[in-house]
Amino acid sequence: QVQLVESGGGLVLAGGSLNLSCTASGRAFSSYTMTWFRQTPGNEREFVATITQFGAKYYADSVKGRFTISRDNAQNTAYLQMNNLKPEDTAIYFCHALYSLFAVTSLPNDGFWGPGTQVTVSA
Repeated sequence: QVQLVESGGGLVLAGGSLNLSCTASGRAFSSYTMTWFRQTPGNEREFVATITQFGAKYYADSVKGRFTISRDNAQNTAYLQMNNLKPEDTAIYFCHALYSLFAVTSLPNDGFWGPGTQVTVSA
């Protein structure tokens, strides 16, 4: 069992930056694929970025060049550095962990979720 807690969300002006953190409890964090999703009211959660246990990274087209995913296995934490934020990035951001060798680039049927953190970008 893995418990995830996100932090670092908040209100920021367009063009600003935020750094989200996702801290995991439990063992074998280094063996998990860590993924960030986001969700707006009335919509399904959408993929943002993922990082495998081998450090392979993939991004949604909408965030490429602006967001960077990383992980610190010693701290059991994954990060999402978000730069040049836009109002359309406003959403609840969720962290997901899956015990896997592979990247997660679509909504998964398995794994663990955090409760989410709100990101609001004002114009």
